Amino acid sequence: QVQLMESGGGLVQPGGSLRLSCAASGIIFSFNRMGWYRQGPGKERELVAVITYGGSTIYADSMKERFTISRDNAQKTVYLQMNSLKPEDTAVYYCTLVAAGSSYWGQGTQVTVSS
Repeated sequence: QVQLMESGGGLVQPGGSLRLSCAASGIIFSFNRMGWYRQGPGKERELVAVITYGGSTIYADSMKERFTISRDNAQKTVYLQMNSLKPEDTAVYYCTLVAAGSSYWGQGTQVTVSS
C-alpha cells in the first residue's frame, strides 16, 4: 500500500514563498510519476505540476514561472517550491503518485496566501 504524506503548507503573505514536500512510503514501482494538484475554494481540482522518475516536468501555464517541482528518488520525496505567491494560489495542495496503472493521493496540505 502506497501512502503519501504532505507537509509545508501554511499561511504566507502575498509575494512570499513556501516549499511543499511529499514523502511516499510503501511498495513503489520505480517508474512512477509524482506531482501536485490543488483545489481552491469553490473550484475544481487542477494540475500544478508533475515530474517523472527521470526528471521530466510538466507545469500548468499559470504557475510555471513561479513554481518549481523537483524530486529526490532515493528519499521517495517530491517537492514544490512556490515563489511570488498570490491570493489566488490559496488552495489545498494534493500530492499524487502514478505507477503501474494506479493513482495514489495524499490528504492535502492547506496553503493560504493573505495579508
